[in-house]
Amino acid sequence: MKQVRCPNCGFFCQKYGKTRYDSQRWHCKQCKFTFTNSYDRTIQSFQSFLKWLFSKGTQKGMVGQGRSFRRHAAMFWEYWALPPKVEMPSKVIYVDGIYLARKACILIACNDTYVLGWYLCRYENARAWEALLNRIAAPIVVVTDGGTGFHKAVKKAWPKTKLQRCMFHAFQQVRRYTTTRPKTIAGVELYGIAKELFHIKRQEDARLWVQSISAWKIKHRKFLAETTTDDNGTIRPKHERLLKAENSLNILVRNGNLFTYLNDAFDFKCPSTNNRIEGGVNAQLRAVLRNHRGMTIEKRIKAVFWWCYMHSPNPLSLKEILEVMPTNKSISTIYNTMNERSKLEASISTWGDAIVWSDLHFYDKSFNSSWD
Repeated sequence: MKQVRCPNCGFFCQKYGKTRYDSQRWHCKQCKFTFTNSYDRTIQSFQSFLKWLFSKGTQKGMVGQGRSFRRHAAMFWEYWALPPKVEMPSKVIYVDGIYLARKACILIACNDTYVLGWYLCRYENARAWEALLNRIAAPIVVVTDGGTGFHKAVKKAWPKTKLQRCMFHAFQQVRRYTTTRPKTIAGVELYGIAKELFHIKRQEDARLWVQSISAWKIKHRKFLAETTTDDNGTIRPKHERLLKAENSLNILVRNGNLFTYLNDAFDFKCPSTNNRIEGGVNAQLRAVLRNHRGMTIEKRIKAVFWWCYMHSPNPLSLKEILEVMPTNKSISTIYNTMNERSKLEASISTWGDAIVWSDLHFYDKSFNSSWD
């Protein structure tokens, strides 16, 4: 049997007839308070909103051809799902950035099970990466695709963490310069050397692979030294793309980020690619955005935020989310308050400087007059 407590004193109530609108009336014998216990459908609407957002369903397929759904879901687009602070360290963390527009990038970090953090920025840079990493406990190894500024950020935020460059992205960078069908012998051989990255399983294999790059450069030294003159009369290497491809591999070898997964000191199997975040997170996010094409950039960002939050380690209940998470209005209020406070502090500082100057001027006059 359903038991209802009195909103005034907290004692159990008994049924007390119904209103003319057929709503159940309740009466408290303790404080003599009579009321109707209205049912809040906000949580149910929020659950329907998230279910629609993570599915392939269209608004037109909802009850009332989506009109009622859009009306109920409007309030939930106001919320921002903020990432939690992760204090439990993971052995391996994968990081990557997904672009939603030309100047809208979301940096994401995850482990083998959960999404650990996300950060909105205009583009990938060291400061944005550092803001993301500072909220996550440092892992033993971090796997990255070599995003701009990440190497600098990880040295500052996670100084003891070892870096593993994704093998597939390292190969992809070479393929971008050589193409899949190189037209020169040197290009064919370098492309083949890059493909061998996927077959390296031991430290000895890695050592032989590094030697093959050196042997390739010695073998084609004269060919790579050829130059040409561009339209501006500048002398440039004739095979500049091949040199860039070879240099991209040499940089990774010098930094020691290419074969971290072969470290025998690890008591776990270290991955060599970023497939976990590419296929397990980014692919799912792109599916969400593809299933609901036509959303504004703000809604696309919030859709990614909601997906990441619901796949974080310990998401709050739906009721707690609506109580805790900030909204557009609350963020705007905080921003306006901070803006007004900064203006007030600036005016007080200026006013204070004027008072100090006038006081000093007055005391200077008094001091001088006392000697007259």
